[in-house]
Amino acid sequence: MKSIFRTFLLVSAAALLVSCGSRTGKDSSQAAAQPAELAVRISTAPAIRQMVPQTETYPSTVQAFAVNNIAPQATGRIQKINVDIGSFVGKGQVLAEMDRTQLDQQKLQLVNLETELGRLRQLYSEGGVSQSDFEAAELQYNVAKATLDNLEENVILRSPINGVVSARNYDRGDMYMMGQPIFTVQQIVPVKLLVGVSENDYSKVKPGQKVDIEAEALPGRTFQGTVRKLYPTMDPTSHTFSVEVTVPNGDRALRPGMYCKSTLSFGENNSIVIPDKAAVKQLGSAQRFVFILQDDGTVRSSAVTLGRHFGTSYEILSGLSDGDVIAVEGASSLKDGARVEVVNK
Repeated sequence: MKSIFRTFLLVSAAALLVSCGSRTGKDSSQAAAQPAELAVRISTAPAIRQMVPQTETYPSTVQAFAVNNIAPQATGRIQKINVDIGSFVGKGQVLAEMDRTQLDQQKLQLVNLETELGRLRQLYSEGGVSQSDFEAAELQYNVAKATLDNLEENVILRSPINGVVSARNYDRGDMYMMGQPIFTVQQIVPVKLLVGVSENDYSKVKPGQKVDIEAEALPGRTFQGTVRKLYPTMDPTSHTFSVEVTVPNGDRALRPGMYCKSTLSFGENNSIVIPDKAAVKQLGSAQRFVFILQDDGTVRSSAVTLGRHFGTSYEILSGLSDGDVIAVEGASSLKDGARVEVVNK
C-alpha cells in the first residue's frame, strides 16, 4: 500500500514540473516577442545666448496733424469759390468770398468815422472840444474797426494752416445756411499717428523716442517718426495707451487714412535663443515646452517662458540654460523620457 502511494506522489510531482516548465517557456516566448521601444528621429540645436532686439510692432492709421473746418459765422450767399478738393493751400490764402454788401458798407462807415476822428483830434489839441467828446468819437471808431475786421474774417475766408482741401460742400452762388462747413482743410506736413501701445510696454515709451513706420500703400519705404506725447488714460477694452507720433512727411507721401505698422524699439537683451520649431505648445493650454537631450539618448521636457519672436527664432526668458541641446525637427512627436535618434544634417 505504501508502495502504491509513493508511486502516486512521484507521478503527480512529475506532472507538476512539466506543467510549470510549459508555462515558463510560454511566458518567455511572449516576452521575447514584444518589440523594443522605437527611437524617434530628431534633429537638434544648442540653446545659445545672443543680443535680442526688444522691438514691438503696432497697427496704426495716419491722421492729419491739424484739421480746420472753414465757414463764416452767419448765413450768406457764396460769391466766389477759389479752390477745390485736393488743392494744396497756404496759410492765409483766400479760399472763398461771401456776399460783400455788409463789408463794403462797413468800410465806407469806417472811412467817415476816421475822417471825423481826425477832425476832432485837431480840435481837441486846440481845446475846441471836450475830452469826453473826443473819447466818445474814438470809441465809436474802434468799435467800427473791430466790426470791419470781424466782417472781413467772415466774408473773405482764408486758410489758417498750410494743408490740403479734403472737402468742399458748397458751390458758387449757394446760400450758406450754418450747416456743413464750406471747406475742410487738413495739415499733412507733418502728419501724426495714434499708436495703441500695450500696457506692458507703456512705461518704456518716452517723448522724443524714434519710431519706424511702414505704410501698406507705399511698399519698400520706411518713414521715421518721433513720439510727441503720451495720453494719460488706458483703453479698458484693449488695455492699450495712445501714443502720438509725428512724421515730417515733407514729400506728402503719407496721407490721412493710410494703414501703417509702427515699430518701437526698447533696446536689446542678452537672452537665450532657440529655433521656433523647438517650442511645442501643450495641448489645451498656452504653455510651451522644449525637449532637452540627455546623455542616455532620451529627452526631458522643460516648460519655457517665451519672449520676443523674430524671424524663425524665439527668445527664451526662463526654462533653459545656455548650452542645452534641444530637439527641433520631430519635437512635436516627443514625450517626456522618449528615446531618440539624432539625425542632424
